[in-house]
Amino acid sequence: MSSGPERARPRFTVISAVYNVGRYLDEFIASIEKQTFGMDRLEIVVVDDGSTDHSLETLQAWAQRHPGIVTVLSKANGGQSSARNLGLEHAHGEWVTFPDPDDILDPDYFDVVDSFLTANPQTAMIGTARIFFNEASGAIVDDHPLRTMFTADRLVDLEAEPDYFHGSAPAAFFRTDLIAANQLRFDERIRPNFEDGHFCSRYLLLAEQPLVGFLGSARYIYRKRADGSSTLQGGLLKTGRYLEVPRLGYLDLLERGIGPDGFAPRWVQNLIIYELSWYFSSDLQVTGATAAHGDVAVRFVELLRLISARIEPELIENFGLRTFDPAWRDIMLHGLRNETWVPGYAVLDGDEAGDMVRVSYRFVGDRPVEQLLVNGVPANVEHGKVWVHEYFEHDLLHERVAWIRATAADSVQVQLNGTRVDLLSAWPDPNSAPERVRSIRRPTKLVRWLAGTWPVRRRYRDAWCLMDRIHNADDNGERLFRYLRAERPDINAWFVLEKGTPDWFRLRREGYRRRLIAHGGVRWRFLMLNCIHVASSHVDHPVHRPAAILRMNPHPRWRFSFLQHGVIKDDLSRWLNPKQVDLFVTSTPQEQASIAGDGTRYSYTSREARMTGLPRFDRLRELGLRVAPEQRTRILLCPTWRYWLTPPTVGASQRRTVSDDFFDSEFAQQWLGLLNDPQLRELASTTGMRLGFLPHPNLQAALAEFALPDHVDALTFEGNDVQQLIAESALMVTDYSSMSFNAAYLDRGVVYFQFDAERVAAGGHVGRPGYFDYHRLGFGPVTESVEQTTAAILEAVRTRRGAPEPVYLERIANAFTERDGRCCERTTAAIEALHPRPLDGPRGTA
Repeated sequence: MSSGPERARPRFTVISAVYNVGRYLDEFIASIEKQTFGMDRLEIVVVDDGSTDHSLETLQAWAQRHPGIVTVLSKANGGQSSARNLGLEHAHGEWVTFPDPDDILDPDYFDVVDSFLTANPQTAMIGTARIFFNEASGAIVDDHPLRTMFTADRLVDLEAEPDYFHGSAPAAFFRTDLIAANQLRFDERIRPNFEDGHFCSRYLLLAEQPLVGFLGSARYIYRKRADGSSTLQGGLLKTGRYLEVPRLGYLDLLERGIGPDGFAPRWVQNLIIYELSWYFSSDLQVTGATAAHGDVAVRFVELLRLISARIEPELIENFGLRTFDPAWRDIMLHGLRNETWVPGYAVLDGDEAGDMVRVSYRFVGDRPVEQLLVNGVPANVEHGKVWVHEYFEHDLLHERVAWIRATAADSVQVQLNGTRVDLLSAWPDPNSAPERVRSIRRPTKLVRWLAGTWPVRRRYRDAWCLMDRIHNADDNGERLFRYLRAERPDINAWFVLEKGTPDWFRLRREGYRRRLIAHGGVRWRFLMLNCIHVASSHVDHPVHRPAAILRMNPHPRWRFSFLQHGVIKDDLSRWLNPKQVDLFVTSTPQEQASIAGDGTRYSYTSREARMTGLPRFDRLRELGLRVAPEQRTRILLCPTWRYWLTPPTVGASQRRTVSDDFFDSEFAQQWLGLLNDPQLRELASTTGMRLGFLPHPNLQAALAEFALPDHVDALTFEGNDVQQLIAESALMVTDYSSMSFNAAYLDRGVVYFQFDAERVAAGGHVGRPGYFDYHRLGFGPVTESVEQTTAAILEAVRTRRGAPEPVYLERIANAFTERDGRCCERTTAAIEALHPRPLDGPRGTA
């Protein structure tokens, strides 16, 4: 490193790599200038890494205000590590730190660190507490997964306490002399992440003793950018995340740190397990593309095999620094090690009705020979399957599920390959903690007490709670509710909806006022605390497991029926498997097989999945029969949404907005191009047909801003009878929406406009490719451009007035084997079958 300036040696050198963060620099600079420590004892080296915005100008102005303290370096773009390495060549302070220029430091940040180092001169490294700043909401939240390491300011010997580690260079301080003596630098090949963890760990492996100060009172405010553009937020899309990071980062540390026992220090191993846990949890996400496809996935899994072999099994078994699913443990211990594995245990859990039990066990390789005994007699498996735990496009673990007839009083035995195994009540997780009892506020206590009083219990006795989305209806929940009120008044059915919405007023006008309950209100709480069944077309947590109710009763008594929003065609197993679903409604043989069949990625069996048909199909069929071909005067355009176009929902809301750049997106441009096509304008003029634009509910917020031509009607879900719209349509144009199944159910034509098929297939939307191949099973032609789509529409309308060609009619018939108007009846029977014991006594009052 170069010789220092004549002034006294700075206590801290601050090195920050800057690239196109001009919009954040003022806040970053202000947080340093406001430090109580005083800038005269700081040395600040900022390295502009080839920014194309105004970052360099801002930095130069800062240097002019603080000559001799702020140094600005500039280089061609080469990445964060190369910029930091250049900064290290100009570092003279006793300690060096690397804050990112879009983050913020608390005003006493350096004072806290200095005081600790003065009191603990033997410290090798400092780690500070990372606090998240959510730019979208403006909230500052202390919920970092490793926050428990920072509950106090303390010096930790990582050799003695290997559950501690620190891998964030921006939120760390290092001895400059130790770095200089070993010519330590950031590895510029490790991208897009973990260059920090690699640097921190290599540094500590060089230290005489890994003594790290964990300072909870030194707060480093990490910015979660609203546009998701940070390196960490976008890393899953980079192949380096799956190739260079594990090879040059994880494997390098595990091999570099090998000791006499053949393993790296345990704190290093725990750091690597922690890092790997994010790969597993990210791969479980329903939305969001990753680079782990094809050859990249193959090479990554091979790297995982090498990494897992270099980690002590005991550490994998006992890891609990963040959520670590028991299946991930089995994968790392067995699934990645090319071995056949049969566990010495199975999981036995019961049915609330008390007449069946479920046996589950996992295995690797060949399926074991299984024998299930009840009171010493072989049991008949009434519902069973083997499903697959797939990660990174590899089947890494299999799970057997078997429902057998037994009660709590019966003796159940499980033998695998002739050996009796232990029966557990849950998957082994040595770090699972007892459920935390939350304090209940006084008003909540009163509501819970009132819910148990005789008048309330009588009103909601054996109640069924029906709903669709919180803020709108007109889906399977409403249709089943209407059926129950008309055909099964003996069932105490109620419908829940947000008060004041268009559907709220519609249902009140239509005579359901006394059976309509406002979501979130006191009556809703009474209903939820007493009902025996919840049935909804949606399975989001605000519907499925509402937090307001779970706070009062963590173990509600209701059974849950997932009525579905549409026919499932994609692989939604990652989203649906964790849900507690007692009845899973399906509509086609292909869908049923994809959910309950052997070898699928769903955990559900034929016990939960029942092919009843969607309740709304009954009314859809009635409406379709009423509309003659010559009365079908609409072409309905129904695009579904994209996760990258809608920010996440906040709290318990199901409402979504669209991103700021929505109208600049390929999605908006393609659909606007189709809607404005002059040939479709002419078609509307010559045939009298109207085009109706009905985007997915998650995109409805942008509907009013679409500049639609005069031959296109803007259609909303709220306030419209969508089933009537479909019945009156001759043709539906969609991309990937399951609404195409509604059109097909009425033998209406379909065109699939899939201009971004590759991105969607790569996991860029909800779910991943499933059984439904649009070219093989779809109900109409697949197009990839505005021109192709327009041609398909023109051909369908002019030659057949929108009706499907014979090949598509055959596919429709194979999909919908029973279009008999009895979907509600079958669904009701399936729900009642969940309660085999008679529910006697008077039902709720009207």
